[in-house]
Amino acid sequence: MTTPGASPTEPWPLWEVFVRANRGLSHVHVGSLHAPDSDMAVRNARDLYTRRNEGVSIWVVPADAVTTSDADAKGAFFESPAGKNYRHAVYYTASEGVPHL
Repeated sequence: MTTPGASPTEPWPLWEVFVRANRGLSHVHVGSLHAPDSDMAVRNARDLYTRRNEGVSIWVVPADAVTTSDADAKGAFFESPAGKNYRHAVYYTASEGVPHL
């Protein structure tokens, strides 16, 4: 039986691993690994990326399920459109006489 995401040249699919260091923090991408299924990916991620009690939570995601932006188009993709300065806090000034601002 073939594992979903597997190919004849690569028997196990690639998984992206995210670890949360402490409660209240965000999960951070720490690396990738190959595993036959999600359960084994979590176990392997635990052994590989949290050997010294660095994490409290692990997420594994099939690499082919991750969609990314184009790194070559980063300028146009992340720049604010012209005339939309109001989207940035530096556009506004603090009014005098307004407490707690």
